[in-house]
Amino acid sequence: MSTSALFGITFYLVVPFWAMMILAPRWSWTRRIIASPWIAAPPLIVYAILALRDLAELWAVVSRPDLGALQAFLGDPVGAAAIWAHLIAFDLLIGRWMYLDARERGVHHAFLAPILVLTILLSPFGLLTYLLVRAVPRSRRGSRTASDGPR
Repeated sequence: MSTSALFGITFYLVVPFWAMMILAPRWSWTRRIIASPWIAAPPLIVYAILALRDLAELWAVVSRPDLGALQAFLGDPVGAAAIWAHLIAFDLLIGRWMYLDARERGVHHAFLAPILVLTILLSPFGLLTYLLVRAVPRSRRGSRTASDGPR
């Protein structure tokens, strides 16, 4: 499969999981599926395929970090597509953690859903926002539970 095709499918491999967490948080299948960290496997497989194509250069970049070497690696289509797959996989794991943590802590889905969308687009901001929301005592967020959200 071409680098371009692998890059193109990477995001679509995780869309169902994000949709479940955002649009159907209380559905029993959502809870069951999102409970597994294996949901990150599809983009990680794409990452492995891409990374193995240029493993020597990737190893050089990660074993001795250098801005110029990283810039050169990311400037190459294989490097950029590999890093994209890496980001997509880890963004999903962050979203998964937030979804599970929010349910456990009673964070209402009305707060969580937009944060999950933010995490898809700009995960560091989404994670920071969620950490701020989760720091607010439950009593200040209201007495509703995560199960009060839409199905």
